Amino acid sequence: MPSRNALIAIAVVGFHLFASWALQTGLLRSAVEVIVPAQVLSEFIEPPAPKVVPPPPPPAPPPPVPVVTQTAPTPPVAPPAPQPVAIADPTPAPNAPVGITTPQSPPPPVAATVVATPAPAPAAAPAPPAPPKIELPSTNADYLQNPKPPYPAMSKRLNEQGKVLVRVLVGIDGKAQEVKLQQGSGFDRLDQSALQSIATWRFVPGKRGGIPEAMWHVVPITFVLE
Repeated sequence: MPSRNALIAIAVVGFHLFASWALQTGLLRSAVEVIVPAQVLSEFIEPPAPKVVPPPPPPAPPPPVPVVTQTAPTPPVAPPAPQPVAIADPTPAPNAPVGITTPQSPPPPVAATVVATPAPAPAAAPAPPAPPKIELPSTNADYLQNPKPPYPAMSKRLNEQGKVLVRVLVGIDGKAQEVKLQQGSGFDRLDQSALQSIATWRFVPGKRGGIPEAMWHVVPITFVLE
C-alpha cells in the first residue's frame, strides 16, 4: 500500500502537469478571465453595510441625598462625689509616716432652675344684686270700702263737671299722711271735695322688696253729672 507522502507527491506532480497542459491550450486563461469579472461584479453589487446607531447614553445617576445625622444631647455631668479626706492625728504613732492632708475642693455650684408659675386668673366680679321689687300703693282691696267724694250741690246746679288728680303720700300703715292737688278740674268746689275725701281713705301700703314703705300715689277722681 503506497504511503501518504507518495500520494501527495503524485497529486502535486499531476496538478503541475495539468496546469502546464491547460496553459498551453488556453483553458486556464479563459477560466481566469471568467472568474475574475465575476468576483469584481460581486464586489460592486454588494449592498452597503447598515449604519450602526450608537446606543443612548445611560441616565445620569440621581444626586446623592444628604444624610442628616442628629447628635444626641450631651447628658449633664454630675459633680464628682466628695472623696474622703484624711484627718491628721495629733498624736501619731512612733515611727509612723507623716502624711500631708489637703482639703477637698468644694463641688462646682449647680445652677438653680427657676420655674415661672403662671399668675392666677383674676376672680370674676360678682354679679350686681337684682334691684328689689317695688309694689306701689293701691285702693283696689275690697276690705278698704272707701266712700266716693260727694258731688257738691252747687256744682250740680251749675252743671260743673271735671277730673281731679290727687297726689297722696301713703304711710306704712296705709293711711294718707299728706294730700296735694296735682291736676284740678277747673272748679274749686270739685277739687276741695276730692281732697277732703281722699284724706280719710285707707290704702294698701307700697312695698320695696316685700317690706312696707311710705310712697306717693296718684288717685284720679272724675265728677260726671248723670
